Amino acid sequence: MSGKSILKRLDWFTVLCYVLLVAIGWINIYSSTYSEAHSSIFDFETIYGKQMFFIGVSLISIVVILALEASFYERFSSLFYIVSLLLLLGVFVFGKTIAGATSWYDLGFFNLQPSEFAKVATALALAKFLSDIQTDIKHKKDQMYAFLIILIPAVLVIPQPDPGSALVFLALIFVLFREGLPLYFLWIGLLAIVIFVATLMFGTIWVAIILGLLITLFFFLKKSTYKAPVLPIIFFFVTAITLSLSVNFIFNNVFEQRHRDRFGLWLGLEKDPKKLEEIRKTIGYNTYQSEKAIESGGFFGKGFLEGTRTKGGFVPEQHTDYIFSTVGEEWGFIGTATVILIFTLLFLRLVFLAERQKNDFSRMYGYGVISILLVHYFVNIGMVIGVLPTIGIPLPFFSYGGSGLLVFTGLLFIFLKLDANRLNELG
Repeated sequence: MSGKSILKRLDWFTVLCYVLLVAIGWINIYSSTYSEAHSSIFDFETIYGKQMFFIGVSLISIVVILALEASFYERFSSLFYIVSLLLLLGVFVFGKTIAGATSWYDLGFFNLQPSEFAKVATALALAKFLSDIQTDIKHKKDQMYAFLIILIPAVLVIPQPDPGSALVFLALIFVLFREGLPLYFLWIGLLAIVIFVATLMFGTIWVAIILGLLITLFFFLKKSTYKAPVLPIIFFFVTAITLSLSVNFIFNNVFEQRHRDRFGLWLGLEKDPKKLEEIRKTIGYNTYQSEKAIESGGFFGKGFLEGTRTKGGFVPEQHTDYIFSTVGEEWGFIGTATVILIFTLLFLRLVFLAERQKNDFSRMYGYGVISILLVHYFVNIGMVIGVLPTIGIPLPFFSYGGSGLLVFTGLLFIFLKLDANRLNELG
C-alpha cells in the first residue's frame, strides 16, 4: 500500500482523538512539574522535556508502523509473544527496582518496562490464535490454550510485583467473550471476585451461611417446576468454600503489605482508629490529596499553572498515575468532562472500527486494543477519584512515561494500519 493510499484510508477521527489526548496530557504534565528554574519545553532534564522527547519518538514509531505491511503483525505475532515472555523473565535477573517493584530495565536515558510491550504482544498472539481456521473457542482445548496465552504473562508480572499489569492482561478475556466464549465463564469470574471481597469483609463462616441460604432458597423455588441438579450444586458449594478458605492465605502471603493496606482502606477492614489514620496518611495519602485537588477545581477550574495543590506538590506522582487530578484542579469539571468525552468517543470509534473488519485477526486484535485501553482508563480514573483501590496503572496517552506512551501508540496504530488495509482483504 503506497504512502498516499495509507494516509487516505487512515481513520483520522481516531488519530484526532489520539492527538488531543497526547497534547492535553503533555500540557498537564508540564503544569504538574513546572518550575521557574526551567523555561524551555525542550529541556530534556525536566519531566515535561523528556515527555516531549517520547512524543517525538512515538511519532516516528507511527511512521514505521504504517510503513510496514499489515500482514507483518499477524505473521510475526507468535515471535513477538515469545520475546515478550523472555523479557518478562529477564527482568527478575537484570531488572531495576523502582518503588518496590522490579519491573524495569535501566537503559540509561529511560527505563524500559517489558510488561507494557507484553500487552501488545499478547493481544497480537491471542488474535492470531483465535483467528486460526482450526480454532473454535467453544471447544474446551481451545479455551484452555486461549486462557494460557493470557495467563502466562499475567503470572509473570505478579511477582514483580505488578498486580495492575496482571489485571490488564486478564482484561483480554473480554476478547474471548466477543468471539463466543460461553457467558458462564463471566459469571464464574464475577462470583469469584464477590467471594474474595465478601471473605475479606465478613469471613468464611458468613460466606458459607449466605451461600447455604441462597442454595436452599433455590431448591425451594424450583422444586415445583423441575428437579434441581444436586451434584453440580454441591460441587459449586464446595468449590466456593474452598476459594473462600484460600482468600486469607492469598491476601496475607501473595499480596505485599502495601497492597493489603490499600484493600483494607478501600473495604474499611481496619478497625483500629490509630492504625487507620496511619494508613490514610501513607497509603491513602495520594488518593485523599487527588480527591481534594479535583474538588478544589470546581466547575471552571483555577486556570493553567494556577493549581495551588499542584504547585505545592501535595499529590505525589501527580505527573504519572495521578495526572487526572491536575486536570480537575486547573480545568475543573469542564476539563475533566472534556477528557472523559474524548476517551468515550475514542472507545466508541474503536468498537465501530473493530466491527467493520473483514479479517478475523484484525477484528480480534481491535477488541484486544479496546480491552487494554478500557481497563487502564477505568482503573486509573476510579483510583484517582477514590472509588477503586490504588493499583498503579497509567492513564493511556496521558500519563508521563516513555514505555507507556510508546506502547499505547503502537497498540493503537497497529490496529489503524490493519483497518486501513481492510479493503485489500478477501475476508
